Amino acid sequence: MTLTSEQVVNKLVQRNLERKQALAAYQGTRIYRLEYHGFPGSRTAEMIVDVMYRSPGTKEFNIRSKTGSPLVIDRVFQRLLQSEKEALAEENQARVALNNDNYRFALAGYETMPTGPCYILAVEPLTKSKLLYRGQIWVDAADFAVVRIEATPAKNPSFWTKETKIEQVYAKVGGFWLPLFNRSSSAIRLGGHAYLTIDYQDYQITTVSLADNTTP
Repeated sequence: MTLTSEQVVNKLVQRNLERKQALAAYQGTRIYRLEYHGFPGSRTAEMIVDVMYRSPGTKEFNIRSKTGSPLVIDRVFQRLLQSEKEALAEENQARVALNNDNYRFALAGYETMPTGPCYILAVEPLTKSKLLYRGQIWVDAADFAVVRIEATPAKNPSFWTKETKIEQVYAKVGGFWLPLFNRSSSAIRLGGHAYLTIDYQDYQITTVSLADNTTP
């Protein structure tokens, strides 16, 4: 049975809440890479980070290694980590949640992904925030979890960027859908172009709540 956009969103919100309550702690590794080409010259950088998450909103980042442009590491990678910590604050979690308070949804189609059948929803942010986005999300038809995002930020994260395109894909790890990779490309006002990738590896679900409702 094909559901309406309202039914899909309601199930998505409910299941996200259940997964959030059940996922008490996990750890993993990320590899950040950035290539910039343009004025005043090309720059590249890479940073490997170990991440430990504890519910309800604590993330610890341990930088294992960093190579390349110090400017990119300080102004891009470090700011990404800081923004992620800020987004975990309780008041900010409410502002970025994928729900009817922050977004307008419309059913855009239905597609079978490698992970299974998915509903495709068009999402439009209700406020201009650099933490929100507009575009499309793919919602797993069994788990009602986001498995893919193709979007642009609702508000430019920086004066220096004039257009950013984001693709994020999720994978199922121990009953939970966690990021697998992120790809974003940004056009820079001075004529350059930046390409950022984040690869997520070595997930370990370290603690699960006894009230685990993650199964379909």
